[in-house]
Amino acid sequence: MKQLVLDLQLPAPPSFENFIRGENAELLYQLGCWSLGEGDVRFLYLWGERGSGKSHLLAAARAMLPAGAQIFFTDAAYDALPSSLPQEASLIVDNVEALSRDEQIRLFDHFNTLKDGGGLLLAAGSKPPMLLLLRPDLTTRLGWGLVYQLKSLSDPEKADALKRRAFSLGFELSDDLADYLLRHASRDLPTLYQHLDIANHLSLTEKRPVTASLLREVIRGISKPELGESSDFFR
Repeated sequence: MKQLVLDLQLPAPPSFENFIRGENAELLYQLGCWSLGEGDVRFLYLWGERGSGKSHLLAAARAMLPAGAQIFFTDAAYDALPSSLPQEASLIVDNVEALSRDEQIRLFDHFNTLKDGGGLLLAAGSKPPMLLLLRPDLTTRLGWGLVYQLKSLSDPEKADALKRRAFSLGFELSDDLADYLLRHASRDLPTLYQHLDIANHLSLTEKRPVTASLLREVIRGISKPELGESSDFFR
């Protein structure tokens, strides 16, 4: 029964459809072009604060790449870049600011390989390319293609995102409860989503409705069941 409850919690995989676009409509359009190989979009860099949804969009773009594409994905905060890759590969790199000195050189070489062979590069970081504390030749390469700032959501847009998240988990979040979370919890989406995940878990396992009282327990850390890394894509 516990496994069944955990399975019911899993939200839909990251996609462009379940991302609250806010003021990022043009960025979403260009990401779609990048994934589908339409137009001249081959190199794209997006940046924004933590919790704005960069990792979500990278995962969504990865999922839209055509079947048979040679895809290489690296989160520089945790993983190493591939030592080599085909010229026609699609390379996605998250958290570029975490690249070591050696991996900065490697990404520079990968960029040139992809540029010469018709490959694709999608990267994300916390700052625009020229403000990253990376090698100047690499930041120049990252800025060669399209560069977009991922703009944060307004409070109404965050409330809408919370309602959608709750719906994907199988329950309805009222306007009052969404407002309660925004007023009393950390305001970044990964934390807010994690609160909803935990509240949903408690509601299912303890047969309690999701109320302000239950959310208060979750925010205060009174109840913290093990839920894994369900909010990774919203960094």
